[in-house]
Amino acid sequence: MFQFKPNLLTLALLTAGVSVQGFAADAVETEDQAQAQQSIEVIEVTGIRRSLQESQSLKMSSSSVVEAISAEDIGKLPDVSIAESLARLPGVAAQRLDGRANVISIRGLGPDFTTATLNGREQASVNDNRGVEFDQYPSELLNRVVVYKTPDASVMAQAIGGTVDMQTISPLIHGEQTVAVSLRGEMNDLGALNSDSTDKGYRSSISYIDQFADETIGIALGYARMQSPNQEERWQAWGYPELDYNPENPKVLGGAKPFVRSSELERDGVLAVFEYQPNDSFKSVIDLYYTKFKDEQRLRGIEIPGQWGGGWANSGITALETQDGLVTKGVINDAAVLVRNDINVRDAESLSIGWNNKYAINDNWNIEADVALSKASRTDLGMESYAGTGRGNGNGTTDSLGFEYDGQGGYDFTHNLNYADPDLIKLGGGFSWGDPLNNDNNDSQDGFINKPEIEDELKSLRLAAEYIFDDGAISSIQFGVNRTDREKSKRDNGYYLTLKDYPDMLTVPEKYLLDPTSLAFFGMGDMLSYDSLAFYNDGNYIETNADSVDLGRATNSWDVSEEVTTAFVKVNLETELYDIPVTGNLGLQAVYTDQSSDGTVATADSGTVVKTPITAGDTYTEWLPSINLGFEVAEGQMVRVAAARTLTRARMDKMNANVNFSYNANPTDGVNWSGGAGNPYLRPWLARQYDISYENYFSDQGYFALAVFYKDLENYIYDQQSNFNFGELFPEQTGNPIGRVTQPQNGQGGYVRGIEASLSLDFGLFADSLEGFGTILSGTYNDSEVKETPDSEPTTLPGLSEKTFNATVYYENAGFSARVSSRYRSDFLGEVTKISLQRENVNIKAETVVDAQIGYDFSESGIDALYGLSVLFQVNNLTNEPFTSYFGDDKREVRDFQNYGRNYMLGLNYKF
Repeated sequence: MFQFKPNLLTLALLTAGVSVQGFAADAVETEDQAQAQQSIEVIEVTGIRRSLQESQSLKMSSSSVVEAISAEDIGKLPDVSIAESLARLPGVAAQRLDGRANVISIRGLGPDFTTATLNGREQASVNDNRGVEFDQYPSELLNRVVVYKTPDASVMAQAIGGTVDMQTISPLIHGEQTVAVSLRGEMNDLGALNSDSTDKGYRSSISYIDQFADETIGIALGYARMQSPNQEERWQAWGYPELDYNPENPKVLGGAKPFVRSSELERDGVLAVFEYQPNDSFKSVIDLYYTKFKDEQRLRGIEIPGQWGGGWANSGITALETQDGLVTKGVINDAAVLVRNDINVRDAESLSIGWNNKYAINDNWNIEADVALSKASRTDLGMESYAGTGRGNGNGTTDSLGFEYDGQGGYDFTHNLNYADPDLIKLGGGFSWGDPLNNDNNDSQDGFINKPEIEDELKSLRLAAEYIFDDGAISSIQFGVNRTDREKSKRDNGYYLTLKDYPDMLTVPEKYLLDPTSLAFFGMGDMLSYDSLAFYNDGNYIETNADSVDLGRATNSWDVSEEVTTAFVKVNLETELYDIPVTGNLGLQAVYTDQSSDGTVATADSGTVVKTPITAGDTYTEWLPSINLGFEVAEGQMVRVAAARTLTRARMDKMNANVNFSYNANPTDGVNWSGGAGNPYLRPWLARQYDISYENYFSDQGYFALAVFYKDLENYIYDQQSNFNFGELFPEQTGNPIGRVTQPQNGQGGYVRGIEASLSLDFGLFADSLEGFGTILSGTYNDSEVKETPDSEPTTLPGLSEKTFNATVYYENAGFSARVSSRYRSDFLGEVTKISLQRENVNIKAETVVDAQIGYDFSESGIDALYGLSVLFQVNNLTNEPFTSYFGDDKREVRDFQNYGRNYMLGLNYKF
């Protein structure tokens, strides 16, 4: 029997904490590991180097192609968030939301194609899809995160892009009593952009780990709290039509909604692990992970119609300068604007509970039972409050607004009116944007409030067994069954707001007035500011349910359920081929899925929405073979090859049974019915994927890896026109029962391919004077081609950056530590949230984000009284990199330009 053998220090790190529950990456007990257990007391590795060495040891010992992040110490992952750390791994890229890394892409495939697990169990999510938002999970409560790029048959939550497994600590493996506390203050350098906000916050955590009853019982308890400020100056454009709608003219600003945002993110997290191991044969672990998340945002700005406002919000645009087909300087004549005091409040909760039991019947048989529950809920409040100089189109005082392109994608404005004057700017709808009161004036919309709700619940049961052979090429066979039941629902609640004083405009009552907000970042000076949420809560608006008059709103609520049963078998290999040690596995999954959705069939009749309930669904079975092989071609050198058929389930918001339609009794084309729909019959994305990699481990803290991958996408999901039998729903209706609807369908596939390289290097290998210095480098090149039909043009995959590059330079010695990290990703198609948690794809510009930190561990100072104390200073977004999205191919046609500023953190950690 042969095994790829790491050295003593690597084995010590593995023994000290690498435990991958739910994945087949457990190290086999060997004589060397027994020695490592005896030697672990004298091996002292801490800080950055501990994190790197433990991550390397896990990568080296895994049977799959993986990347890993390990905590530098208890409660200390390398970055302030999980997603920030993940984004530094080879082949992984993060997309920022409100200045923080939020979701990730793996090997060019976006969040739709990745799965997140906690201790090997799939997690419910707070959005209307499956993708986990990693800022929900406090990094202080996690011990490590592993990214599985190639699956095996024992991975229940596999995905085409990859699986991210977040892991909590094992208190019995930790092996000693530990209490760790941390506290960090935080500040944003943009200052408090809104007077009712703050630019200061804090993060704190406490962890307790202990063992009892002769080391047979272990507990780990943790609590983390964050109150984090975030500020933003955002330029947001409506779009760029041709001037005067003449295709011969240059493009010009269609309209804009620039604003400043002040956020306060509050998050509480609780971790509890109870571990019981009375003997070498039986082990039982119960773990609980809970987070509560609240993000309150104040957004204040001025909405400025441009070309698209001609005739109703202004008298047109005078172009003064044009460059390369774009008006870069001009005047909006007789301009009316809308002053907005908006607020977003997001409340979310996540709960994960799991109970795992393992029992070794004898030397050959092991059995396992795992049961888990994951729940998530989210409620949003998104309020728009309008003010202006007069009610409706063509009323009120206007302005002459000059604008000039600033070279970065935004525009600088000049103005004449004082938009902070409460005698000029009054509450009420400045434009004729809606008529919720049905008075035919189309000017009774003075605001809007969205209140979408998401509920997600996922239950799982796994039963598995393993037979271990005494000798031979097959080391063991694992087999079992996993059952997952998931129910997800969305309720899209929305209300039009009308002042109770309608049709009069209302001067903002003094008790709601706040200090003016500066919009100097785009030249508009100060604007009127008030507490719009307090004004709403005091009952000053009439509310009209949008569901009764808005067809799209009526079909944006749904329930989707899935029952998935997976049977699996995996054969683990350990043999020799031409004197080359070979390890790995081959396996097969049979996945049976029963999916269904409850929805609504809706149409508008005389301005009122008429609804009919509908339920639909489907069942299917997919077979997923996999193979992973590792060849130890030389000492410390491994060649891995892998192949698998993988699946990623369709977006849950696309699987709804909703249908909206219109009926034409006298059509010209013979089709009476038309509309849009979800698709409860959607099948998953499927792919055949192939990987080959070379890994060279030349020291405890040094390796080089090169990997090539190819993913043959069997299908892809597109919005297409389909036939829909309305006669089954409305048999009494005359005419052709077969209508046309636009809905998501499984279309043609394509491929994603790429190459990635990574290097971890300790400079101390070259000279003693460089002891403590090191670097981590990685780069990825991705390419794809996906077509809706064989004859269509290739489409862009969401989340795919052609190039990504990560670089970290660090120093750690004699208690001092410093690190500078940079991550780059090229342009990509990203998903952003619209109203009511709906998603849309936008082009996002390339970015390079740089973070830095410096610290000192007083345990190295020789001062006994300070043993266990360390201090840390961090700067996130050191170079103040903006987040920029744009329309089309001209990057001057910016959709969003978001300036977040820098976040500074100063704190201390104490362990005893």
